Amino acid sequence: MKSTIDKYLAYLLVFLMAVITLDVLWGVFTRYALESQAGWTEELARFLLIWIGMLGAAYASGQKMHLAIDLLSIKLRPKAQARLFIFINLLVACFALTAMVVGGLRLMYITHTLGQTSAAMRIPMALVYLAIPLAGLLVFFYKINDLRSPKGLPTAN
Repeated sequence: MKSTIDKYLAYLLVFLMAVITLDVLWGVFTRYALESQAGWTEELARFLLIWIGMLGAAYASGQKMHLAIDLLSIKLRPKAQARLFIFINLLVACFALTAMVVGGLRLMYITHTLGQTSAAMRIPMALVYLAIPLAGLLVFFYKINDLRSPKGLPTAN
């Protein structure tokens, strides 16, 4: 299941990167060639950057490519390394579930209830904020998967 999610998430990120590239190119073209930038291009780029950043961070977490400072773990014995690995993954999973999923859903609910829409494109801001709980679910999935997978744990001797 992880490989399927990885594949589709990677495809989605490539698609979003292509869209943001075309959007920025169109914005630059309309600004300099037509001397009047399309108003929606800057807003779309901002929203796409939010989605790419959030989903990209989740993808990096799932690929174990995220930034980590391992000064402590390399000084520990293998058994202690395994316990630290479990503790860190549980901590990240709890953060993803509470702050990103629950907090993100609350943010979406509030903006939907208030009827907030974007200035230029008039899309509901709840759709923009959907990236937060979605990324949180992905991070939670990846961290729980790491805990279940014997490949993720350091060997304990």
